[in-house]
Amino acid sequence: MTLDLGAERAGQERRLSPREQERFQANLLPYLDAAYNLARYLLHDVHEAEDAVQESCLRAIRHFEGFRGTDGRAWLLRIVRNTCFTWLRLRRGGGSLAEFDESLHTPEDEASGPAADLARTVAAESVREGLARLPPVFREVIVLRELEGLSYKEIAQVVAIPIGTVMSRLARGRRDLMLILEAKPKGER
Repeated sequence: MTLDLGAERAGQERRLSPREQERFQANLLPYLDAAYNLARYLLHDVHEAEDAVQESCLRAIRHFEGFRGTDGRAWLLRIVRNTCFTWLRLRRGGGSLAEFDESLHTPEDEASGPAADLARTVAAESVREGLARLPPVFREVIVLRELEGLSYKEIAQVVAIPIGTVMSRLARGRRDLMLILEAKPKGER
């Protein structure tokens, strides 16, 4: 994903100085993939996830003078999370969101055989379906911890909850995900 840090939306006046652009690129751009991954799992739509990350980056640019840290991952992911939940609230009455198609966005591994590919595809699909059935508050902490590798402290910063709540939601989310996966008949895995 390429960002023009000097480009603005109509009506927005905030531009980053050359020094701020360097700082922005060093502290936030390395985490665009993590931002997209979180948005994709929260919104269940690749196009909405891309739009949410773009909107989040624009928000980050607008408020970058308030960023005081050196590791922008938690800061950017919090903006993405808030953007996604705002979009979900706005769309709540408008029907269901499109389902994310994992098969279109999973890198191919040429070194594996057909049986291994099938097993991996079935397992990934089961986990994806299980994650989709979890409430967003559990889904987001699992994605942030298991897929993005954030620490409990970082998750607490992103989600704006105490570390104890992060641990509780992770435990409950993992338990619920296991129950969902175990409830599937053996032939469907």
